[in-house]
Amino acid sequence: MAKTRTAPVQAVEEVQRTATAEATTTTAEATAAKPTAPLWWVWLAAWPVTAVFVLSNAATPLYVLWQHDIGFSKGTLTVVFAFYIVGLIGSLLVSGVVSDRIGRKPVLLPALALGLAACLIFGTATSVAALIVARLFTGIAVGAVVSAGMAAVTDVAGPERKRIAALLASCAMVFGAGLGPLLAGVLSELAPGPTVTVFVVEAVVLATAVLVVLRMPVRRPESRGTGAWIRVPGVPSGNGRQLALGIAVFAPGITATSFVLSLGPSLLSGLLGTTNRIVAGAMAFVMFLTATGVQFAVQKLRRRAILTAGAVSTTLSMVALIIAVHSEAVAVLIVAALLAGAGQGMGQLGGLSLLNSTIAPQRLAEANAALNVGGYIPAGILPVSAGYLSDAVGLTNGATIFGAVLTALAVIGGLVVLATKRQVTDPA
Repeated sequence: MAKTRTAPVQAVEEVQRTATAEATTTTAEATAAKPTAPLWWVWLAAWPVTAVFVLSNAATPLYVLWQHDIGFSKGTLTVVFAFYIVGLIGSLLVSGVVSDRIGRKPVLLPALALGLAACLIFGTATSVAALIVARLFTGIAVGAVVSAGMAAVTDVAGPERKRIAALLASCAMVFGAGLGPLLAGVLSELAPGPTVTVFVVEAVVLATAVLVVLRMPVRRPESRGTGAWIRVPGVPSGNGRQLALGIAVFAPGITATSFVLSLGPSLLSGLLGTTNRIVAGAMAFVMFLTATGVQFAVQKLRRRAILTAGAVSTTLSMVALIIAVHSEAVAVLIVAALLAGAGQGMGQLGGLSLLNSTIAPQRLAEANAALNVGGYIPAGILPVSAGYLSDAVGLTNGATIFGAVLTALAVIGGLVVLATKRQVTDPA
């Protein structure tokens, strides 16, 4: 009798399983049939990343003016710069997870609002405290953008365009980072209000980014995920090596460019005897323009080659930096900046590409956050240390010690990539 009663139940369960399978297949087919966004939307989705990164370095050529008006040392200058790192890393502890759980727009819109607030504070700053708050807000906005913003570019691109998404997101970051100091340098020299005009322009840029985010064709995630909302960002089990490889090259590269941004104007002043802000802004711009161009140039290479080249470029950059400060050769200093930009660009592209190719969209923002935490921690600590060291032993000796330490880190990163071929082999 038990067997007789079980048979109909089994039949019903079989029907339910079949219906569920058919529904799943239909859903998958519908998703596959859903047209992807046009390519121009992928480019436009990268605009908020560019807009926020314009702000990230816009203050760089202006610090010499604030130092004169307010009065603070090179050590204090690097502390102001480091509060950007504090805000960024704090943001990364939250923004990646939140973005993956509730969507890209709820993270990006508050970030852009903080960027607008930072513009107001920068434009009216009369104290170190105001500069610190503005840099802190900027760091929080940047942390949200490098996690949610870059993931949004991948979401808009779709699964079949992951490589171009990684390229555009990475280039948007470095191009914005270079455009900011160039705009600030030019506007501060040629327009009224040397420390105000650039932030008015940047506020307009951020407002356009808000409009892009509001119209961006991204959907809220279907799954909310599990675990703490505030945590050190990570990657799914099995992807740790890809993350480590990206950090091994990206961290020395972005630390090199951070040094140029924070102490580059002081180095130029010492070598050239000039405080011309267009020169300082132009050096930062060509550094990041190099980072942008080199990514387009190497995009078709294998990821292992990209990462290895990034490590070599950062190593050569630090060698050139040491030569420049001892020979007082401006041309060699510019070469060091260009090589630093190339090192960051290739390290960033290689790291993002590894993550994009192996991690599902529902964890991608957190993975991007993890990559940037690994990169920005040394990018905050080492330049600050170099700034205070330069106050104590002189700019030449401080830059030399910094260059030697970073050379060692870049060489180690390159050796790690060469020793782990399997994790950076491109998929067939």
